[in-house]
Amino acid sequence: MIKTRDIDLTLDGNQILKNVSIELPPGKVTALIGPNGAGKSTLLHTLSRLQNQDNGEVELAGRLLKDYAFDELARHLSILRQHSTIGSRLRVRDLVAFGRYPHNKGRSTAADDDIVNRALSDFDLDDLSARFLETLSGGQRQRALLAMNFTQATDMVLLDEPLNNLDLRHARLLMQLIRQHAGKGRTFALVLHDLNHAARHADYIIAMKNGEIFKAGDTATVLDSDVLSELYDTEIRMVTVEGGLFALTV
Repeated sequence: MIKTRDIDLTLDGNQILKNVSIELPPGKVTALIGPNGAGKSTLLHTLSRLQNQDNGEVELAGRLLKDYAFDELARHLSILRQHSTIGSRLRVRDLVAFGRYPHNKGRSTAADDDIVNRALSDFDLDDLSARFLETLSGGQRQRALLAMNFTQATDMVLLDEPLNNLDLRHARLLMQLIRQHAGKGRTFALVLHDLNHAARHADYIIAMKNGEIFKAGDTATVLDSDVLSELYDTEIRMVTVEGGLFALTV
């Protein structure tokens, strides 16, 4: 479980996060939503220690995040950033196998190979495993990065706009995989712009605006027409179709 207390962060003279206190429910899927510039990605980076806050604390599994050694943290928490720089002359399987490094330090075992093979299959990469990354489409690269993240096998998984570049089929498969892994006890926090994916797959919603927590709670409570219309400064209507919530802009 991860939580923050009174996080403040200023970058280049702009306050990006303001008194942010959250707690991610363990074994659940949390969606971070809100307009552009709300601070969602920055918060995710702070939760992963990629970005240090000015004030406040982040706690993971009852310990302050700053007290974790780097390799220990990598065995407990993984993050997929929105923009990842990777070597173009790297093959897909090699990239996915990097996710096992915190566990095997480069000395791969048969168990590691099994985990990599499963990730390649789960993310529909079997036929692409020998391809160089530079030959892939944007969506194929995204799936390879996601597969690497999943092979890291951490209890806490942070994904910044994981649906970027994915077609409809692979977006659906990803969200189903996330739900499956959450069902096995892993905790997920995702930055999402698609409210319908959040409505269908998230257990908990954190809505952010202007660097602050606008509203947080269970999915049905936060994904409310009035709440979302105020959050995005545009009229949004939530409707129920075949028992599920859907967002409509009107």
